[in-house]
Amino acid sequence: MPQCCKNKSKTDYFFWSTFSITLLAYVLYMFKPPVLGLIPQLEMFSHSVYEFVNKMWWGLLLGVLFVGILGIIPRDVIINILGREKNVSSIFRATIAGILLDLCSHGILLISMKLYERGARLSQVVAFLVASPWNSLSLTIILIALIGWKWTILYIVLSMLIAVISGLIAEFLVSRGILADNPNRYIESDELKGQKLTGRISAKLVINAFRESEIILRWIFLGVIAAALIRTFVPTDIFAAYFGPTLAGLVLTLLAATIIEVCSEGSVPIAYDLFSRAAAPGNAFLFLMAGASTDYTEIMALKETTKSWKIAFFLPVVTVPQILVISYLLNNLN
Repeated sequence: MPQCCKNKSKTDYFFWSTFSITLLAYVLYMFKPPVLGLIPQLEMFSHSVYEFVNKMWWGLLLGVLFVGILGIIPRDVIINILGREKNVSSIFRATIAGILLDLCSHGILLISMKLYERGARLSQVVAFLVASPWNSLSLTIILIALIGWKWTILYIVLSMLIAVISGLIAEFLVSRGILADNPNRYIESDELKGQKLTGRISAKLVINAFRESEIILRWIFLGVIAAALIRTFVPTDIFAAYFGPTLAGLVLTLLAATIIEVCSEGSVPIAYDLFSRAAAPGNAFLFLMAGASTDYTEIMALKETTKSWKIAFFLPVVTVPQILVISYLLNNLN
C-alpha cells in the first residue's frame, strides 16, 4: 500500500516528523534566537518555512474543513455520478469527480483502479485520473493563497481540458480496438440502493476532518520542507537559469517531476517556487501535472489492474505532450 495511504489506526510518524520540522522552523524564525544569525542556512530555511506557512495557513484550515464535509458523502454516490454513457458528458463528469474528490494522488490512484473494477469505462478512468492529482478542493484553496485566483482558475481549466482530451482519445482508441475496453460489468452496490445523505456538520465531523487530513497535511509539510531546502541551497539566479521559462527549463522540470516521488500535496509548494522564484508559470503547471502522469506507481497500477502494458503507457504518452505544449504557452503569455 502506498505510504500516503497507510492504516490510520497506527501512529503516523511521517506526519509527526514533517509537522515537527515545519513547526520548529516556524517557531525558530518567529522568535529569532541569537543562534539563528550564526547559521545563515538555518536562518534561510526557517525564514522560507515561515513565509510558506503564513501564506498557506488559511487554505490549510479551509481544506481540512472541506475534507470533513466530503467525508459524509458516500463514495459509491461519487462513483455513480460518473454514469455509463459513451459520450463527452460522461467523460466530463468523470473529470469533475476527479477534481472534487479530496485525496492524495495515491489515494486517487486506488479509487481509480476501483472504478475500473466496478465497470467504469477506460475513458472515464483516464479522465478521472488525469484531473485528480492536485485538483482537490483543499489544494485548490492553498494554490489560490499562493498564486492567486487568476492563475489557479487557469490551471484548473487547462487540467480539465487535458483530462477530457485524454479521455476522448482513450474512447477513440477503444472504439478502434487499439486499446481494450473494460471487461468488468458495472455493479451497483447494495450500500448505494435506497441510501440517503444524512450527514451533518458537527464538532465530531471537524475532529474527524483533522484526523483524515493527516494523509494530506504530511505531504504538504514535506513539500514545504523540500521547497525551503531548495530556497536555502539553490541560489535564485541558478534556479531561474535551470528551471526558468525556457524549453530547457521545461525539460528539466519534467525530469525533476518524474524523479521526485512526492504525493500531489507535496508538489504544491515546489510548484509555487517555480512560479515565483523562477518566474515560470508554465513550469509550475508542468510540475503539478507531469508528476502524476509520469509516476511509475500509476503506470504499474494500471498494468496490474487492466493487464495491459499498452493501457499503462497510454497515460504518459497521451498526456505529457499536451502538458508540455500548454506549459510552453503559459510561459509565453506575457
